[in-house]
Amino acid sequence: MLKYFDTPVLEIKGETVEKCGIRLFVKREDLNHPFVSGNKWWKLKYNLEEAKKLGNETILTFGGAFSNHIYATAAAAKELGFKSAGVIRGERILPLNQTLSFAEETGMKLHFVSRTDYRTKSEEFFIEKLRASIGDFYLIPEGGSNSLAVKGCAEFARKKLSPIEFDYLCLPVGTGGTMAGIIAGLEGKKNIVGFSVLKNGDFLKDEVRRLLLEFSPREYSNWHIQADYHFGGYAKQTPDLMQLALEMKQLNNLPLDPIYTAKTTAGIFDLIEKKYFNRGSTVLMLHTGGLRPASPEY
Repeated sequence: MLKYFDTPVLEIKGETVEKCGIRLFVKREDLNHPFVSGNKWWKLKYNLEEAKKLGNETILTFGGAFSNHIYATAAAAKELGFKSAGVIRGERILPLNQTLSFAEETGMKLHFVSRTDYRTKSEEFFIEKLRASIGDFYLIPEGGSNSLAVKGCAEFARKKLSPIEFDYLCLPVGTGGTMAGIIAGLEGKKNIVGFSVLKNGDFLKDEVRRLLLEFSPREYSNWHIQADYHFGGYAKQTPDLMQLALEMKQLNNLPLDPIYTAKTTAGIFDLIEKKYFNRGSTVLMLHTGGLRPASPEY
């Protein structure tokens, strides 16, 4: 099993929260593992257990050039003694960025495919072509979101979030698995607000519903996805977003990644200003990781 470190809850102070009568906290789940951090730890937990149970030696998954999931899967596979393969959307561009360099350095074999071919990654002919080239493997979908990922995130919600006092839980959403698991794990309690990191992210509502139905027949109505805080789309940034991340680091000692948690933080502050949260409420943000150690070593 992957190593896991318990994580603290940090209170965020500042004029915005104080004048609106809101208490804002962050669950620092980015500190649960040096490389398989945040929600990735929980999404991978039961997938890796299943791969071991089935006797698979290789983990294969998919992602873009800046994928936190690729980074975390490569590290998790190395820690647990699996081989790993990553199917990467787009051409191989040298020098490799930090994410892909780390993946290769930890032993992941990278396979670059065109964006056209990547869109067929769920088709059986594409999977069989990979098996013919790579050999047998245990497949984890892009972003790690499947029923076993939902199971892991539901466990996280029950064990680590339920004991915390809060009214709203806010988290970034990329593929929907983490949000689905947390909704199920909290069993209809609290208000859960997801922030899409993808442009035109309204489709994520259907994806969360699908994942929930696969995991449990129970229906939940205590959640919503905000689709207006993507800042241009996945892996896109703006000067204002980067300024916010800098201020959070300086004023609250809270590092944020630009792809997920910085966008969620910006969205939370905007909603506070717009009085979306009831005055006197406690808002808890989930830090889902995505930070890169300055000089990762194994």
